[in-house]
Amino acid sequence: MDENNFGNAFLYSCFFDKALGHEQFVPEHVISYQISGETHIDHQNGVMILKEGQIMIAHRHQLAKAFKYPAEGKEYRSLSVMLHIDRLNQFGMENHVSFDKKYIGEPNILLEPNSFLEGYFQSLIPYVEQSKSVSKQMETIKVNEIITLLLEIHPELKTFLFDFSEPFKIDLEEFMVKNYQYNVPIENFAKLTGRSLASFKRDFNKIFQTSPRKWLKDKRLSEAYYLIKQKQRKPVDIYLDLGFENLSHFYSSFRTKFGITPATISTPFSTSKDRSD
Repeated sequence: MDENNFGNAFLYSCFFDKALGHEQFVPEHVISYQISGETHIDHQNGVMILKEGQIMIAHRHQLAKAFKYPAEGKEYRSLSVMLHIDRLNQFGMENHVSFDKKYIGEPNILLEPNSFLEGYFQSLIPYVEQSKSVSKQMETIKVNEIITLLLEIHPELKTFLFDFSEPFKIDLEEFMVKNYQYNVPIENFAKLTGRSLASFKRDFNKIFQTSPRKWLKDKRLSEAYYLIKQKQRKPVDIYLDLGFENLSHFYSSFRTKFGITPATISTPFSTSKDRSD
């Protein structure tokens, strides 16, 4: 597997192995081009499949899981450009672009096929395949180029791109129950609920009567028990979906909580206690 960052803005992925899953918090806007294979993006509003030759743009401040599938007989290859706030802010000032509105549309958008955008990504491939880095000057030029192309081809993305607002305070309990399966740092959960880390921990303890880290672990394990027992799911098929980093960590955590391994669950699930913990 080869996955490299070139400078601060470009991420190139290339591998032949089976599908890999990545948990992630998306801190910056990102535009991605699928060179070959498929990327299945499980995000808070559903699932998006990015197929060969397609381009998508994702809004910052969201949770997502990216599952990467090589094509049959071909490697998986994708190229992404991160659109950092400071670069967008500088671009806006230099080009007199106003940015005073909050974006309220879809966080992930599949863009219509376009020869200019495809040509742009093709122009990046020699940099990421034949060199180990991109100069800061070239990085600035190429990032400004994609911003310009997006504004000319898709002017409706102006508010999407230049929304620099921070998440506002939302219902913490509802958010955590919906998103506990994302394996991201506690700091990111705090940001997404519109809180500082200290206020997040304080509010969390008031609601759940425990710490965020312990609640997340117990919630994921209880859901795992339910899925294995009631839905006959295999541990290897669910541990990534529930936010565990690897299978051995899942097995050891499961045994610590329940006193048995997932493979030994064989009697009828008699209570809903673990399902709701």
